[in-house]
Amino acid sequence: MSAELMAGLVVFSFVSSITPGPNNLMLMASGVNFGFRRSIPHMLGIAAGFAVLLLAVGAGLGTVIEAYPGLALAMKFASAAYLIYLAWKIATARGIGGGGAAAEPLGFWQAAAFQWVNPKAWAMGLVGMAAYVDLAQPWASIALVTIVFTLVSMPSISVWAAFGIALRGFLSVPSRLRGFNIAMGLLLVATLWPMLG
Repeated sequence: MSAELMAGLVVFSFVSSITPGPNNLMLMASGVNFGFRRSIPHMLGIAAGFAVLLLAVGAGLGTVIEAYPGLALAMKFASAAYLIYLAWKIATARGIGGGGAAAEPLGFWQAAAFQWVNPKAWAMGLVGMAAYVDLAQPWASIALVTIVFTLVSMPSISVWAAFGIALRGFLSVPSRLRGFNIAMGLLLVATLWPMLG
């Protein structure tokens, strides 16, 4: 891969990883409600799940899904249902580090599995593989795209959990935390809009 293409891949990985989306909104809410340390499995699950998704898209899964509209529609419904469920868990969380509907942060395997129904992850994977895979060396470039995305995304998504932690003092007032959690739940549902359009 040329230096220019590599620079483009790094920038694309950074911009797509750090901009708002379902993963980052959930990480910010997790940072507020559970702290950074308890959100680490969530972050690692995002990175691992997205890496596997990228490899699958690079190996041709994206083409298969595009060829079967019924499968794509089923994935949209599964994505919407799971996002609404997660939004409900966030919106009904009761207190910082406390009990409630979201008494536990999202775990490694839950976060990894979520990538398969995350519309933004699919968009990033499809665009990333289409734009940066070298057809002359497909497997090496698929691996390289996956490695770059993983290395760039970890610090990018960590920023969102850290931002949540920075808000903990302000949100220590129960009414503010309740409002924040409801707003995060609504924003998470709003991420469905591009998928439904």
